Amino acid sequence: MEGQIWFLPRSLQLTGFQAYKLRVTHLYQLKQHNILASVGEDEEGINPLVKIWNLEKRDGGNPLCTRIFPAIPGTEPTVVSCLTVHENLNFMAIGFTDGSVTLNKGDITRDRHSKTQILHKGNYPVTGLAFRQAGKTTHLFVVTTENVQSYIVSGKDYPRVELDTHGCGLRCSALSDPSQDLQFIVAGDECVYLYQPDERGPCFAFEGHKLIAHWFRGYLVIVSRDRKVSPKSEFTSRDSQSSDKQILNIYDLCNKFIAYSAVFEDVVDVLAEWGSLYVLMRDGRVHALQEKDTQTKLEMLFKKNLFEMAINLAKSQHLDSDGLAQIFMQYGDHLYSKGNHDGAVQQYIRTIGKLEPSYVIRKFLDAQRIHNLTAYLQTLHRQSLANADHTTLLLNCYTKLKDSSKLEEFIKTKSESEVHFDVETAIKVLRQAGYYSHALYLAENHAHHEWYLKIQLEDIKNYQEALRYIGKLPFEQAESNMKRYGKILMHHIPEQTTQLLKGLCTDYRPSLEGHSDGEAPGCRANSEEFIPIFANNPRELKAFLEHMSEVQPDSPQGIYDTLLELRLQNWAHEKDPQVKEKLHAEAISLLKSGRFCDVFDKALVLCQMHDFQDGVLYLYEQGKLFQQIMHYHMQHEQYRQVITVCERHGEQDPSLWEQALSYFARKEEDCKEYVAAVLKHIENKNLMPPLLVVQTLAHNSTATLSVIRDYLVQKLQKQSQQIAQDELRVRRYREETTRIRQEIQELKASPKIFQKTKCSICNSALELPSVHFLCGHSFHQHCFESYSESDADCPTCLPENRKVMDMIRAQEQKRDLHDQFQHQLKCSNDSFSVIADYFGRGVFNKLTLLTDPPTARLTSSLEAGLQRDLLMHSRRGT
Repeated sequence: MEGQIWFLPRSLQLTGFQAYKLRVTHLYQLKQHNILASVGEDEEGINPLVKIWNLEKRDGGNPLCTRIFPAIPGTEPTVVSCLTVHENLNFMAIGFTDGSVTLNKGDITRDRHSKTQILHKGNYPVTGLAFRQAGKTTHLFVVTTENVQSYIVSGKDYPRVELDTHGCGLRCSALSDPSQDLQFIVAGDECVYLYQPDERGPCFAFEGHKLIAHWFRGYLVIVSRDRKVSPKSEFTSRDSQSSDKQILNIYDLCNKFIAYSAVFEDVVDVLAEWGSLYVLMRDGRVHALQEKDTQTKLEMLFKKNLFEMAINLAKSQHLDSDGLAQIFMQYGDHLYSKGNHDGAVQQYIRTIGKLEPSYVIRKFLDAQRIHNLTAYLQTLHRQSLANADHTTLLLNCYTKLKDSSKLEEFIKTKSESEVHFDVETAIKVLRQAGYYSHALYLAENHAHHEWYLKIQLEDIKNYQEALRYIGKLPFEQAESNMKRYGKILMHHIPEQTTQLLKGLCTDYRPSLEGHSDGEAPGCRANSEEFIPIFANNPRELKAFLEHMSEVQPDSPQGIYDTLLELRLQNWAHEKDPQVKEKLHAEAISLLKSGRFCDVFDKALVLCQMHDFQDGVLYLYEQGKLFQQIMHYHMQHEQYRQVITVCERHGEQDPSLWEQALSYFARKEEDCKEYVAAVLKHIENKNLMPPLLVVQTLAHNSTATLSVIRDYLVQKLQKQSQQIAQDELRVRRYREETTRIRQEIQELKASPKIFQKTKCSICNSALELPSVHFLCGHSFHQHCFESYSESDADCPTCLPENRKVMDMIRAQEQKRDLHDQFQHQLKCSNDSFSVIADYFGRGVFNKLTLLTDPPTARLTSSLEAGLQRDLLMHSRRGT
């Protein structure tokens, strides 16, 4: 009242300075800036001044006043009733008792950057102002004693909205925080109203004549005078209580309860600072109200069993999820102890994710509380926090309750992402409880093929449906399930199972809605692996094997082996001659298909096991087992077949004729015809020496000399002719050798006369200088130099001599070919000619080693040179 502004810090050391000459009427301290706006008077009369103080800067020890301007916009004097400043320092509104409101727009700390204009004119004093910022829009709430309105001051023209037709007194309005959506609070005598910028919000029926309204940390603080209510207060004495007391109520609007209520005498103001509320009394006392911590509040509510209020309080205080879960659990325990099981389970449901489920489950295991347990387990599954045991328990609850609709709702989810339980566990429980259709639904929709087939085949025994289901599966699953369940299906529905196996092993495509996808590439399984399925179904096995051999010629070998065995079995057990003949032809045809080349022994064993002789002989022939064919015919004394085998295969194995002769020689019966045929072939091919033939036939007591007389006579005649031819050839070779040696001797010892008159190359007259060779050829020197390859060789004789030299080198290289010599000696019909040929090559000549004395090497080289000369001369002679 003396024009001073006082500062009271937390240390309570009071300081001040002279702000106005007469008095200070209004102050507004900004929260985000150290700026203070004040309204006061420097002279008598109604002329209020507005001063803006920068508390961070000093002017002579006092705060710096950055701006002074008159509050009255016009010339008519009026008193300031209220003041407010926007936190961005761009707006300041001043209300007057005559109902007008001025708006100062721009930087309020400077004169040049702001302008003042009249925003509102009315007939009722302005009692409250408040700025509200929503995004980029700024609203100004204006309340008078009779109405409430809002303006949009961030744009042009300042549009106005009439919010209500009743107002409030001075200091009875406030702006809430974001917890109440920044609503404007107007405390009337009958109700407390909340306003949005464009409409009225909720109202609260707080009775009493309102004196002061403040907003503090989510609480609405109201000081009112109520003659009817006179609650006891720790701040008032028992004797001083009267019917005209001021009541301080602190309301929690969010949680809808009174947080504090007390009676005071003559409250000047309620201040919020340093985290507490201070109640300033007219008698000079100050009462401090400190808010209890959240845990203390909750404990107080727990003692009164006000759990709902505790929950709301915890949420408004942003208590963490663990703390909320603890409250829910205590609330649930309280309701459970009171017998309200439905309410208790609802609270326990809110603890899911924090409280161990077994704590709740144990409370509801009684049969009478199975509904509550079901509700809890359902929520547990919806939140994907259930394990296999929980799924088992929930499904057992459904089955005990016979609640098929809930059971179907639980298992029939739309997509895989909506499944909140372990599908395999659910299938097991439903199967055990006899809910086969539900178990099948789960197995089919979640691709648990093994469980689906197990239920169909073992429980329902619907073999047709199981086979149809396998036909829809992808190739890998269809293959594995046919291997697992093929025998059961083959036992009950053999034809359909065989048909599916045919498709699976040739060109499998999963059937979709009764028809297959023709565009997708087909897959095929290894048909050999499915043969054991047909163990007791030979007819279907035969059809399957024949289908595979026809449609897929490259089937595994086991298919053909099994088919051969099956045909041989049928042939062996068949009694009807015509059918047996047909089966015989089928078996032979299969053997001749060429599929048993790599498994010759196996096919042979099968034929021998079933005494299929034609097959055995065929395989012997294919395997070139001519000895076994001979042995077979000999065992059965089939003489004509023995001769036939020798005639057919004797070229490949000449020893067959020798075995045939030995076989017939051991027979005591008359076999002259067959012996004569064998001897004729032996003679033509020269297969045996005559002496060995005689010795072989000597074992037969019925064979006489007349049997081999013709053979011996012809053999002796051929040998006599051969001897005469060999003697003639020897005599001719000797004469040729003598002649060649004489020529060589003449060349070595007698002079050689060159009488050639023409060049052997150009056929021109021979002129000096010339070149002459002992072979008789003569050349011009220039012709010789042009055509000769070396100075020591005759160009004319060189090609022939080179061939001879190559033959000599080849003979020398073949001297050590012992294996080749032995092979030719063994295989040749005339061994003597082979030996003579190797003698001619010099194979048996003595080798001359490099370690021999020089004289030996000289003698040896002369002999070798003589041999080459003889060979070359003999070739020129021929």
